[in-house]
Formats: sequence, structure tokens, C-alpha cells
Amino acid sequence: MTSTTTLSTPSSREPLGLFLGFIGVAIFAGTLPATRIAVSAIDPLALTAWRTAIAGLCALALLVVLRRPLPPRRLWLQLVVTMVCVVMSFPFLMAVAMQSVDASHGGVVLGILPIATAFVAVLVTHERPKPLFWIASAMGAALVIIFALRQGGGALSIGDVLLFVAVATAAIGYAFSGRLTASMPGWEVISWVLVIALPISLPAAALTMPADTAGIPLKPWLALLYVALFSQWIGFFAWNAGMAMGGIARVSQTQLLQPFITFVLAALFNGEEITLQILLFAAAVVATVAISSRVRVRS
Repeated sequence: MTSTTTLSTPSSREPLGLFLGFIGVAIFAGTLPATRIAVSAIDPLALTAWRTAIAGLCALALLVVLRRPLPPRRLWLQLVVTMVCVVMSFPFLMAVAMQSVDASHGGVVLGILPIATAFVAVLVTHERPKPLFWIASAMGAALVIIFALRQGGGALSIGDVLLFVAVATAAIGYAFSGRLTASMPGWEVISWVLVIALPISLPAAALTMPADTAGIPLKPWLALLYVALFSQWIGFFAWNAGMAMGGIARVSQTQLLQPFITFVLAALFNGEEITLQILLFAAAVVATVAISSRVRVRS
């Protein structure tokens, strides 16, 4: 009877894990459309500072209420690297890029992020995946570059360049964040990362505060709250909990839906037209992500 209970527990938690993973993906998919709305009235630097400060204060309050101890000193360097990449560089680069490209366009480019993260993880952990992993990864990167060139009339726009750099910084941050989850829960990792950023984000938020905040419409304010509370913080709760319950390999596959959810949200909230070309390139990129992730898991 004991063995039956032990074997049935993971399967009974797996549907909940998949559901939480999907919730996390849906939250992250709204980041680009919300960012595009926010930068219509808020400077990208101010947006990055405010979203990080708001999320950091909420994270600090939660850690204090739950009386969580400070992370071990051996983990602080990894936390700082994650902080620089995930809560500073990536949001800022993405915000600047959203001033010149559509959210749906960014959804295709950021679709390569799982491959980039896996690539960094392979380098960090010294894994030796099968050759098909490298082939699929190269094809995914090539598809994104071709898409950006076609959309830009044969040249990369400044928005595309910024998105490519954003993908690189996020991949590094996510890889280090993944390593940290071996030592503490995922929600605690992102919370400590945001708290570590407070000495920078709070002064930056004060310095970038516009003189006339009343002149900012309601919609950009709501978009700011979304990227601060959900994209920057709460989304990681659902995502990490889902992977813990349903397994990393299985739940991470829900991330393949993210570009398409971004398209739906961009059409609804940004009024963007989702063309057949965008859908086809997104599907092709998602296929390469699926192949590379499966090959890496099996290795």
C-alpha cells in the first residue's frame, strides 16, 4: 500500500503542475504587450526602475513576514548575476525595443529564449547533448534572424538588435536562476534577487520620477503594475511551482505556447495585426525549440 501511494503521488500532482506551468507561461506572454503599452507614456529607464522597485518592495515584505533567512554567502554571486541579467538588463532592453517594434514581432524573436537558455545551461553544466540539439538550436536562431530581416526590409532594426541582446542576457540570468533553485525554492530565488536590486532600483525610481505623473494615462499605469507584480515576480511563483510538481521536462513544454498567447494578447490589447508570416515563423521556431529541448532532456 505504501508503494502504491508513493507511485501515485507524482501523477496526481502532475495535472496541477501543468496547469500552474501554463499560468506562468500566460503571465510571461503578457509581458511584451504590457511593456509596449507602458512605454507609450513612460520612459524605458523609468519603467525598468519602477517595476523592479515595486516588485522588490513586495518581495521584501513577503520574505520578512515569512521570516526567511538570508541566502548562504556562497550563493550571493549567482544571485547578483541573476539580478543584473533578469531584473535590470532584460527588462530595460525589452522596453527600449518595444518603442520601435510590435509586441507580436518581439514574441517571435523571444521565442528563441528557451534555446538560448538551454545553450547557456549546457555551457555551465558541461553537458554533452546530441548533435541534433546543436542543429535544432542553429536552425532556430537562423529562423529568427531571417524573420527579423524580412520584417525589416533586409536589415536588422535597432529594436531587433536590442531584443537579441535581451535574449542573451535573459538566458544567462535564467540559467543561473535555475542553478539557484537547487538550493532554495524558486519563488525565494526571484524574491531575493529583487531585494538585492533595491539599493539600485529605489534611487533609480526616485530619480526617474516625472514631474507630472498625473499626465500619464491609466492604461500605462496598469501596464506598469502588470509587469512589476506579475511578469517580474508572481509569474515565477506559478512557473517554478508547476515545474516542481509536474517535472521540469514535461512542464517546460508549455513554454512552447508562449509566442501564440503573446499574439492573442497583442491583437486584443495593442490592436496589432497577426499576419500569416508571423504565425508561420513562430510555428517553425517553436518546432526547433521542441526538438532541442527533447534531445537535451534525453541526453
